[in-house]
Amino acid sequence: MSSTNNPNFPETCSVSRSQRLLALARQIAVLGVVMPMLMIGLLKFTSIEVQALKPLISQTPWLSWLYAVFGVAGTSYVLGVVEILAAVLVLASRWSTKAAIAGGGLCALTFATTLSIMLAVPIWEVASGGFPWLNRAGSFLIKDLALLGVSLMVLAEGLLRRQRRARLPASNRATVSSTGH
Repeated sequence: MSSTNNPNFPETCSVSRSQRLLALARQIAVLGVVMPMLMIGLLKFTSIEVQALKPLISQTPWLSWLYAVFGVAGTSYVLGVVEILAAVLVLASRWSTKAAIAGGGLCALTFATTLSIMLAVPIWEVASGGFPWLNRAGSFLIKDLALLGVSLMVLAEGLLRRQRRARLPASNRATVSSTGH
């Protein structure tokens, strides 16, 4: 009888369940980053999204230069490519250390940038009395705080795997790399 099914070992049973719950939570969290990045990245190629980005980018001094370099539509397309690439890399992060580092880093940079927009555009609903009531822009941007956290988790996991791999003898590195641990 395995210890996970043995009532005489409740700690082992709860640890096993906790580990499974943690693995499930990680998968859901990663999917929670991948899906918005992929779907919003695809939207960046539509005229509706190109127009929706205008006030956010043009009113943010540290982003407005993008329009001078890429144009209004081109900026949206570049952002779309970055978001789709980041989504694919985060999706592959379970199997690839390099994908975890690149995808987690790209997503973290993306979400830190979008959160920084909150410093440049009005985010409080004046009609409701201002703070703490968010307007549409604030409601759209605030979710990126959680997505930033998950992105940093993916990045940190990739960096930890790379550190562990570097400490292993060369003969064990291929096994670690292929299992993603």
